[in-house]
Amino acid sequence: MTPSYGGLALEIVVPVYNEEAVLESSITRLAEYLTNEMPSTWRITIADNASTDRTPVIAARLSEHLENVGYRRLEAKGRGLALRDAWSASEAKVLAYLDVDLSTDLAALPPLVAPLLSGHSDISIGTRLGQSSRVSRGPKREFISRSYNFLLRRTMQVRFSDAQCGFKAIRADVAKRLLPHVKDNGWFFDTELLIIAERSGLRIHEIPVDWVDDPDSRVDIKQTAFDDLRGMVRVAGSLVKGAIPVQAIYAELGRRPIVPLGRPSFFGQVLRFGLVGVASTLAFALLYLVLQGPFGAQEANFLALLLTAVGNTAANRRFTFGISGPAKLFTQQFQGLIVFLLAWSITSSSLLTLHALHPDAAPNVELLILTAANVLATLMRFVLLRLWVFRRTQAGHERPVPLPMQPAGKVAQ
Repeated sequence: MTPSYGGLALEIVVPVYNEEAVLESSITRLAEYLTNEMPSTWRITIADNASTDRTPVIAARLSEHLENVGYRRLEAKGRGLALRDAWSASEAKVLAYLDVDLSTDLAALPPLVAPLLSGHSDISIGTRLGQSSRVSRGPKREFISRSYNFLLRRTMQVRFSDAQCGFKAIRADVAKRLLPHVKDNGWFFDTELLIIAERSGLRIHEIPVDWVDDPDSRVDIKQTAFDDLRGMVRVAGSLVKGAIPVQAIYAELGRRPIVPLGRPSFFGQVLRFGLVGVASTLAFALLYLVLQGPFGAQEANFLALLLTAVGNTAANRRFTFGISGPAKLFTQQFQGLIVFLLAWSITSSSLLTLHALHPDAAPNVELLILTAANVLATLMRFVLLRLWVFRRTQAGHERPVPLPMQPAGKVAQ
């Protein structure tokens, strides 16, 4: 699929750092595949971020001898920095990047970029966690990857499944709008980009991939994990403070629902809240029984409530009160945590009272008291969620996202 206006359709950036061992074979293989299988116009850019081995020499030679292969050199290290530099300078309609080890089967490239070239989607990512994905990697990296993405979905309320797969593409106009707000220049770069994109109402397309782990990977897993957690906290704080203009991006590029969802009636809210409450109470009870042994009663109570509170707020926002989209999402999650603290004070007080009256109370008695207190806290949560966290505006409806004025002759997406 080639853009109707002509010009370069696709630019694939391959960020590299000290990759002299695999660079030539990988770029040659990629160029051959694109020549034979990619119907649209394309270009490969080797983005070298401060390599100290023979990578610059090999990359320069490849750019001279292979058609449609270019080379950019940065004197500062950072995969995100290399991608930002190359994408910002590109004139292609669609921008992509691949890891130099080509762990992902190249047969996934055409379906990766097709939704972007057609205008159907804004960002496209490969996922190693899809049901039909075929992945070969060690149990340690598998556990770390799944744990990270699970934590990301539960804490940041995102829906994409695999933030770290080195196989992504983005429309150039979307990248131009998002890149100024992405602060990380390392491995968290793509995760931050995806979080901002989803919060801005952009469409993220996922495709399952076949992926084989590179046994020679030199990524510092522990340091990367620490940087990722720190990045999640920073981005969450920026979204809560409104430092990232997701509303403005949504108004300009966001995908709006064809038919807005209506808010359920009061009876419907009560019924749905009850279902969410039952599920949360069961989840709380199970988590408490699991955590009570290693942590003790009070700590287990706090952790079980905290873990269920995030999911409870998200479920009630979407299912009970019919609110979707990025508007006020983090503000409402923060308010939900305040409600959680009030609920925790009720359940903690019940434990303190029980232990004051019966210091040797059995765990099943503690569970019974906590469950009763949790039911009371659930009732309080409904009142606060309905009248405070997810309250209607004075007009009786959720405040709509403002739409931009369209210039004459321009049709909104």
